[in-house]
Amino acid sequence: MSSAEPLTTAQIAELAGISVATVSKVINGRADVSPETRARVEDIIRRHGYRRQKRPARPAPLLELVFRQVRDAYHIEIINGVQSVASEHRMAVILSGLRGRPTPGHGWVQEILSHRPAGIIEVYSVLTDTQSGQLRSRGIPFVLVDPNGEPAHAFPSVGATNWNGGLSATRHLLQLGHRRIAVITGPERALASRARLDGYRTAMDTAGVPVDPALVRVGDYRAEEGLRHARKLLRLTDPPTAVFACNDALALGVYRAAAEAGLRIPDDLSVVGFDDLRPAQWTVPPLTTVHQPLAEMAATAATMVITLAQGMPLAQTRVELATELVVRDSTAPPRR
Repeated sequence: MSSAEPLTTAQIAELAGISVATVSKVINGRADVSPETRARVEDIIRRHGYRRQKRPARPAPLLELVFRQVRDAYHIEIINGVQSVASEHRMAVILSGLRGRPTPGHGWVQEILSHRPAGIIEVYSVLTDTQSGQLRSRGIPFVLVDPNGEPAHAFPSVGATNWNGGLSATRHLLQLGHRRIAVITGPERALASRARLDGYRTAMDTAGVPVDPALVRVGDYRAEEGLRHARKLLRLTDPPTAVFACNDALALGVYRAAAEAGLRIPDDLSVVGFDDLRPAQWTVPPLTTVHQPLAEMAATAATMVITLAQGMPLAQTRVELATELVVRDSTAPPRR
């Protein structure tokens, strides 16, 4: 048997020493197959490929939107962006969560195959090589939004100009006259977090302002973390006069810490966020933040995955949409 061409279900069954029906169960994500048999079939598919029959089952007219977890306005923007494109194509959207994990867990692919979506949109997470291979072997395309991982990943993706956003946020504070500028980042493993921090460092370096390590704090994009880190920053002997929070939720935590310390924003402390979610306009004072076009990013990803599902190539596999600083009332020159 030649391995130059992908194998049919019958050929996979012959190699694995099992029935065609069992191979079909593995291919379609059925649960009633032993882990050993499933692993054997997946290994054959990975090494040889899988050739569909002339009349494969049509994918369901739906997109699978996968989040690590759904918890705030960030996710609502993503959902709205995907739904706007899906509705144009008369497709439904299914939401699934990873319970906070950065990578889908064991059995996730089988769940996907059981309802066979036309395509998958992964938000702020990355598939393993095994998972991506399993989806590709079944002809299910996927696109990453705001990918969490190494910049060298080979998957189609849509992101934002995070480095430019961090640069513009920090430059704004420098131009107002701030020099003691703190930054609270997201997780170190996250590509966007590293890029925003790099933008901050570049702005400080270009202005000739040394970065004090005590002013660099690593959070996890939750308001509670913004509060915890800002409390520590404001207790320093030489506290910051401004804080760049690498998302709006962190900025809300900074607001709370400032209020606890009896400080007024922006008179005593300037704050810049990142995302420009709708609540940013309603904080007191309204938050200066970096606009990240989340709905547009999601819509772009949905268009890309539908294009792939239709068997057409992508004009561009790595898309970055522009960020933009939105100046409101949470920033001002430092007190003299």
